[in-house]
Amino acid sequence: MKIDLHVHSKYSVRPSQWVLQKLGCHECYTEPLRLYELARQRGMDWVTITDHNTIAGCLDITHLPNTFVSEEITAYFPEDRCKIHVLAYLITEAQHRDIQKYREDIYELVEYLRQEDIPHTLAHPLWSVNGRLNVTHFEKLLLLFKNFEINGSRDDRLNEYLKGILAGLTPEFIDKLAEKYHLYPVFAEPWVKHSTGGSDDHSSLNIARLHTQVTGADSPTSFFAGLAKGQTRVRGKSSTPLTLSHTIYSIAYQFYRTRYQLERYDAEPMVGFLNQTLLEQAPKKKSFFSRLQILRFAPKNGSFSRQSTLLQTVKQELLGFIAGDSQLREMIKNMQGNSRDMEGQWFALMGRVANQYLSGCTQNILEGLLRANIFDLFHSLTASGSMYLLVAPYFAAYNSFAGDRQLARTIAGRFEAGANGTPGKATPAVGHFTDTFMEINGVALTLKKQVEEAVRHGKPYTVISCDPEGRDLGPGVKNFPPLATLELPEYPEMKLFHPPFLEMLHFCYQADFTHLHAATPGPMGLAALAAARLLKLPLFATYHTAIPQYAEHLTGDAGLVDFLWRYLLWFYEQADCIFVPSQSTAEELAEKGIRPDKLRVTPRGVDLKHFHPSKRNGYLEAHHNISEGLKLLYVGRVSKEKNLPLLARTFKSLSQQSPDLKLIVVGEGPYYAEMQQELSGTRAVFTGYLTGEDLAAVYASCDLFLFPSTTDTFGNVVLEAQASGLPVIVSDVGGPQENLIPGETGLVVPATEESLGRAVLELAANPLNLREMGRAARRYVESRAFADAFLATWEMYGVAENGECY
Repeated sequence: MKIDLHVHSKYSVRPSQWVLQKLGCHECYTEPLRLYELARQRGMDWVTITDHNTIAGCLDITHLPNTFVSEEITAYFPEDRCKIHVLAYLITEAQHRDIQKYREDIYELVEYLRQEDIPHTLAHPLWSVNGRLNVTHFEKLLLLFKNFEINGSRDDRLNEYLKGILAGLTPEFIDKLAEKYHLYPVFAEPWVKHSTGGSDDHSSLNIARLHTQVTGADSPTSFFAGLAKGQTRVRGKSSTPLTLSHTIYSIAYQFYRTRYQLERYDAEPMVGFLNQTLLEQAPKKKSFFSRLQILRFAPKNGSFSRQSTLLQTVKQELLGFIAGDSQLREMIKNMQGNSRDMEGQWFALMGRVANQYLSGCTQNILEGLLRANIFDLFHSLTASGSMYLLVAPYFAAYNSFAGDRQLARTIAGRFEAGANGTPGKATPAVGHFTDTFMEINGVALTLKKQVEEAVRHGKPYTVISCDPEGRDLGPGVKNFPPLATLELPEYPEMKLFHPPFLEMLHFCYQADFTHLHAATPGPMGLAALAAARLLKLPLFATYHTAIPQYAEHLTGDAGLVDFLWRYLLWFYEQADCIFVPSQSTAEELAEKGIRPDKLRVTPRGVDLKHFHPSKRNGYLEAHHNISEGLKLLYVGRVSKEKNLPLLARTFKSLSQQSPDLKLIVVGEGPYYAEMQQELSGTRAVFTGYLTGEDLAAVYASCDLFLFPSTTDTFGNVVLEAQASGLPVIVSDVGGPQENLIPGETGLVVPATEESLGRAVLELAANPLNLREMGRAARRYVESRAFADAFLATWEMYGVAENGECY
C-alpha cells in the first residue's frame, strides 16, 4: 500500500509567505477534490490531507472511497515557543478538537497522542519553522518521537543528514540525553527510529513526489501497524529550490486563476500554456506557440483590470521579448505538462526571460548614467526592479533552503561529535567572485595563482567571473556570460559586467559553498553580497585597489572621489571579514570608518621559481640593444595613478647627471604614449606588456627596481623584483613600503623628485652595496613563497558566527 502522508489543500497555509504576499496571494488554492483525484492518478491507494490545524479538507472528501482524516499540528515547546509540526493520522473530529487544546505544549500533545493511540510522526525534523529550532530542541525530539518524516518539500541534504543521525543512535546515547533533560522515552527501543515519507505538497504539482509504502497492508489500520513495526519504505525524491519556486508560481497562478476566472480562457494559448506548466493540465488547443497566438491574447471584458502593478509593469515587455527571441520561443514550444523536469524547464524559462529583459535595462541604465539622463535612468531602474521581483520566488526558495542546510549541518556536526562533544571546525568551501580575471593586473594574476595552488592542494576553491567569450579556463574557475558590458573610458583595460545573478545563485547553492568572497566591489562583488545574504553565508571581501585615489589621479573630480569613498565604505561594511594586503591599508580603512575588528592583514607571496636571479640573460641586449650601464626598471600599469609623471621627471633629471643610466618600462596604459613622448631623447625603453619567461628575464636582467606609486595597497611587483635579485625603491605612502627591509633590501623615500633621484644616485654610486642588497632581497622573499601565503590565507577562512570575523 502506498500513501502520501503529507499533502495540503486550499485550507492550509502557504509556503514562502512574503513572496506570495508580494504577488497578492493569501492562501493555497488546491481544492480537496482535485487533490484526491491527482493522488489516485499518481498511484496512491489511500488519500488523506494534512492541513495545518484543520481537518476541513479531509471532511470535504470523506464521502469518497479510500480516504481517512489527518492533520498537521502546530505545536510549541512551552519554554521558548519553538514551533514544531506534528502529523497525526486516523483521527476523529472529537480528537481534532482535543488536539487544539494540547498543541500549545508539545509534551502534553505527545502524551495525548500516545494515550489515544493516534499514529503520529514528527514532520520535517531538521526544518526550523519559526527560526528557533536548535540542537537542544532536536535532542528532546529524539526522546519524544518514534517516527520521523523524510520530507518531500525540503532539500535532500536535510534528509540525508537526518538519516545519518537516526542510523547512528545507540542505547547509550539515548540514555545520556534522557538524563541530560530528565525526559524519558515511554516507547520501546527509543534509539530505533522509523520513517515516513510525504510530499508536503501545497500546489498539486508534487503530490506523491515522496510517499510511504508498506508492503502487504490493505487498510490504513494495517498500514500504520506496519509503521509501528518499522516496515515502511520511503519512495520518491526530495525537492530543490527549483521545486519550491515552481510551487510558488503555481500557487500564485491558482490564486489569479480563481480571482479573475481564467478558466473561461482555457482555450487561449497563453492560459493553456500556464495550465500545462503550473497546473499540469492537458491543453484544450494546440501547443502554446502553434500560431503565436500569445501575441494577440488580450481578454476583452476587462478581466485583468485588477491585475497587480507588477504584472502590469512587465506584461507587455514580457510578450515582446517572447516575440523577438527565437530561443525563448523554442523553449516554450518544447515545454510540456507532466514533465519529470518541469521545475528545471520553468527555471530555464524564467532565467532566460529575466536575463534578456535585464540586459536591455542594464544598457539603458549605463547610458542614462553616462548621459546623466535622470528620467531614462529612473525608468530603467524601476523596470529592472520589477523583473527582479518577478523572479523573487527563486530568491525566497534559495534563502529558505540555505537556512535549512546550515541548521542541519550544525545539528549533524553536533551528533558526529557525540552526546557531550563539540563539533570540529567546518572545512571551508569558497566561491570567490571577481570583476577582473582575464585582464592583466595584480588582482587577476593573484587570483589565477590562487586557483593553481587550490587545485594543487585539493582545496574547494572556485573563482566566479564573467567572460563574454565563454572560455573554459579549467578547474577552479566558473565563467558566466554577462548580460551587459560597461567599458570605463579612463580605464579601458577594466570592464564591468552585469552578471546573470539567478544562474550564479543556483551555481553557488549547488556547489554548497561555506563562504563567499568578493575580490572586487563592482557588479560581481554586489552579486557576491546578494548571494551571501540569500544563502545565509559569511561574506569575505578583499580591498585590493585604492579606487578613490585612482579616480583622483585620473579625473581630478573631488565629487566623484567622495562618492566612491561612500560607496566603498558601504560595500565593505556589509562584509563579515575584510582581507587587506597591508597594515597601512588597514589603518586607512579604519580611519575612514570601517570597524577595525573586521580587518585582517593577509599574507602575500611570490612565485620563487618563476622569478629568480638565475634568469638574468641576454634578453634586453637581444631585444632592445641594452647591455651596459645601470638598468632601472618599472613594471606595472603605465598610468598617472602609479605616479609615473614623477618617475618621468626624475629620470630626465638623472639622465643629465648620469648618462649611463637606462630606464626600462614594462607595461601599458593610458599614460604610455605621453610618457614615451616626455622621455624621448633619453635612454628609456618601453617594452609594452610582458608575461611569462620574458617578464622574468627582464626582472633578473636589470639592476634596480623603482616603484613611486602612492596609491598601491600592496604592490606584487615589489616582491617579484626582490625575488629576481633586485633592490627596490618605493614611496613612503601605501602598502609597498611594507614589502622590503629598509636599508637592507631597498629604500623607502618620500614621493618627490629630489628624494627619488637622490636614492637612485646613492645606490648607483656603490655597485658592491647594490649587489649585496640584491642578494639580501632574494633571501628576504624566500620566506614568502606564494604557496605558503595561500595556505596561510586559507586558514583565515572560518565559519562566521554572529558576524564574527575569524
